[in-house]
Amino acid sequence: MYEPAAEAMSHDERAGLQLHRLRHLVDRLLELDGIQGERLRAAGVASGAEVDLEHLSRLPTTSKQDLWSGYPLGMLAVPLRDVVAIHGSSGTGGRPTLVGYTRADLALWARLCARSLVCAGASPSSLIHNAYGYGLFTGGLGIHQGAVALGATVVPLSGGMTSRQLRLLVDLGPDILTCTPSYAIRLGEAAREAGIEPSRLRLKVGIFGAEPWSEALRTQIQDSLGLRALDIYGLSEILGPGVAAECVEEGHGLHVHEDHFLVEAVDPETGEPVGENEPGELVFTTLTKEALPLLRYRSGDIATLTRDPCACGRTQVRMSKVLGRRDDMLVVRGVNVYPSEVEQELLSDTRLAPHYLIVMDQRGTGRLVVACEQVSGGDGVRAELERALADRLGVRAEVRLLARGTVPRTETGKAVRVLTWSDGQPPLPWLG
Repeated sequence: MYEPAAEAMSHDERAGLQLHRLRHLVDRLLELDGIQGERLRAAGVASGAEVDLEHLSRLPTTSKQDLWSGYPLGMLAVPLRDVVAIHGSSGTGGRPTLVGYTRADLALWARLCARSLVCAGASPSSLIHNAYGYGLFTGGLGIHQGAVALGATVVPLSGGMTSRQLRLLVDLGPDILTCTPSYAIRLGEAAREAGIEPSRLRLKVGIFGAEPWSEALRTQIQDSLGLRALDIYGLSEILGPGVAAECVEEGHGLHVHEDHFLVEAVDPETGEPVGENEPGELVFTTLTKEALPLLRYRSGDIATLTRDPCACGRTQVRMSKVLGRRDDMLVVRGVNVYPSEVEQELLSDTRLAPHYLIVMDQRGTGRLVVACEQVSGGDGVRAELERALADRLGVRAEVRLLARGTVPRTETGKAVRVLTWSDGQPPLPWLG
């Protein structure tokens, strides 16, 4: 462990620390008198001393809409002169969600990314090939500064330039690969095309995040790159990568750094808490951030939480892999469908390549089209896949089997898996 005193803290000790930090946060938000302070007062909270961990659901929430309403930096809790970095994620209409960081925020981020790297099996002697994008997106620089804090050697490749990536993977022999899962698939595909066997890459662990990804995709990545594929979680509004990570010992469930983030799982519709191991929307409270502290931020990510013991000895709550996003859920003729359910079915079929697109045709009654690349099998694959998807989803999907290389690959940034066709010409030519 990178910080065993925090990662293996007893439940009672951690709860005491969380309560102290939560009350300090509430007092701070009340003093700042911004939108979060106003909501606390409207909820009848006049002091941090009035709140406790058992009744978090009584406190108001925040959302991405609040950040958009205060665009660009209206929710900052410190003077702009104290902000040393600004990151963000894409938003609607080209308007990004911007997040400020103080020096203390950057130091915290580096520590928690270092924690997450060690959790996944990295050490100060590791050589980390970092293919997350550098820039406004938090992935590249977050992992980079975590590797530096750990004392590891980082190779800052960023995204794209796949042939150069492969050359350095072979020549430098890193033990750790960090990138999005969709780009890991692209690297594995490019390695195969170049005749590079997984054993030549000498990779031990891959740490993949920034996109929801299924267990079936994990298997595909491990087979194509010859490594152990682990998940890392974060969102720019809360910090960036390093909010939670899977451990190399068990590789099942992501340890949330609870001394800095309170996490809840709530019903996406009612906002009421759900039980342990039940899917719910993750809600985060930042306990120690300076520039942009957030109380009960609704992430939109659907996952489960568990406190089952872990073989690694960490005592933090674990979240499952993200099952889907509240705003990514498709309603197909009255049936709720998460893209992750489609991915799980497609990637478990060895006759298909790990590249697909889901198209929601909203021009009429709502048609769901699933396009994927067929690499083997005969003419009956399409009918079999349509039956399997209908059984899993509870609604019919029209399957289009395409030639290998037809679905666009992702070289940089996050993969686009879902398209909406509302009117006009089809978004892709094969849909016509």
